[in-house]
Amino acid sequence: MVGGSAQLSTSQKVALVGAGVAGLCTALALSRKGFAVDVFERDIPPPEGSPDQAFFEWQRRGAAQFKHPHAFLGLMCSILEQHYPDLLADFYAAGARKVAFDQMVPPHLKEQYIPEPGDAKMWVLMCRRATMETVFRSYVEKQENIRIANTTYVTRVHTERTEDEISVTGLELTDRKNGNRKSTYHADLYVDAAGRASKFRGWLQDAGADISEQRDDAEIVYYTRHYKLLAGVDEPDRHKNDPSAGDVGYMKYGVFPGDGGHFALIICLPNDELELRQAVKDGDKFDAICRQIPGLVPWIAPDKAEPTTPAFGIGKIHAVWRYFQKEESAQILNFFAVGDACTRTNPLYGRGCSIGILHAHILADTLSTIADPTERAIEFEKRTLERIRPIYDASLNEDKNGIRRAAAVRAGKDRNPPDSLKKWFGLAFGDALLAAVRNEMHVFRGMMRTVNLIEKPGAFLKDAKIRRTVLRYMLKGRKKNGQFRVQRGPSREEMLTFVKNL
Repeated sequence: MVGGSAQLSTSQKVALVGAGVAGLCTALALSRKGFAVDVFERDIPPPEGSPDQAFFEWQRRGAAQFKHPHAFLGLMCSILEQHYPDLLADFYAAGARKVAFDQMVPPHLKEQYIPEPGDAKMWVLMCRRATMETVFRSYVEKQENIRIANTTYVTRVHTERTEDEISVTGLELTDRKNGNRKSTYHADLYVDAAGRASKFRGWLQDAGADISEQRDDAEIVYYTRHYKLLAGVDEPDRHKNDPSAGDVGYMKYGVFPGDGGHFALIICLPNDELELRQAVKDGDKFDAICRQIPGLVPWIAPDKAEPTTPAFGIGKIHAVWRYFQKEESAQILNFFAVGDACTRTNPLYGRGCSIGILHAHILADTLSTIADPTERAIEFEKRTLERIRPIYDASLNEDKNGIRRAAAVRAGKDRNPPDSLKKWFGLAFGDALLAAVRNEMHVFRGMMRTVNLIEKPGAFLKDAKIRRTVLRYMLKGRKKNGQFRVQRGPSREEMLTFVKNL
């Protein structure tokens, strides 16, 4: 639940850096609490016109993931629905689509499906990131107490230091559009929503702050190509025969439908799959590889869709967590990092936007109910750890499991053999869980609560009925359950041979 205690009256001014999803969410959440927010964004604003113009023409150099697929999960959608229903209406007007939970239920589970009250929170919003940002920015710009300054870079941070604490007091700005005009900006509070390219950690460390960082390499690269359905062609059934998202052992894949008949395909590869990585950079080879995967064939047949972009990749994917405050104490006052500037997870899981809006509301609730700067710093760090750290930990665990499975496949093994009873139980339980998700409606619903971040990751496994079901599947053995982990497709050796002959 997003919300807190009684709201304080405030007229405080906030300087917020970054107008990406997390920044826009934060500006909006703070403005609803009475804060005046000035947003400083390094990139140019979106072009006026259609969503297609935004997608193809907008130069968002400050957001490396801008043209890669995004997932707007149940958590984000529920917050939008609760707090900003008029914004949701704007998304729909721009072509975004709502997919309710009952539409996500695979056909073979339909007979087991009986609606439950919690199902209403498990819906997703489907549109391109460009559409999302354009609509969001237009809405934010209409708010009386928010101002966005484009093409404005932060080049330095001003601080004051006491014996134990550092207070942020100002920003040095450079306006690239107006002859690199420089200025100094002072506010009451400062928010870093500049994403993974943020420089605030370095500046604050130079000022004497000890900001520790946990960083783990996911050891993957993923590649995207965008397409558009031909006129008069309906979107393929995502659940018919083979899934439109899955894993063939050495490569993950997925279809991300957007707005206006557009969709994207992704191929995710381990860093070490150099031959395949080189191949998918070529658009024609990308398509040829996708046509070897049964779940992707219905989407990219020449009589179904046409590509609208080349294939492009994004690498250096790390799970990152930054600790801006000391344990049980504050070291940096009047400064708060949200979204990717504080923590980021593997974008393959689609959790970044949802974490951003959740983090925005955590900050707004904290600042609007606590006045003391030291208490604000401590409480925001505490709430961030309580609400977001479990999502981070679950994502990191998925990354590590993926690294182990990829290594096993490259070594010529279908399975990653356990070297202890504990690991055997973990692997066996994981296989049984996937099999149960595939075949049992109540387990599928529980997993979808986790996927949509409606509850803490893995909380559904506390359900006694689900645990009994998974244990029952464990008795069937790993060999039988393992078939649900990997989808139909060529083996790694077959795919490598195919690529060599292209």
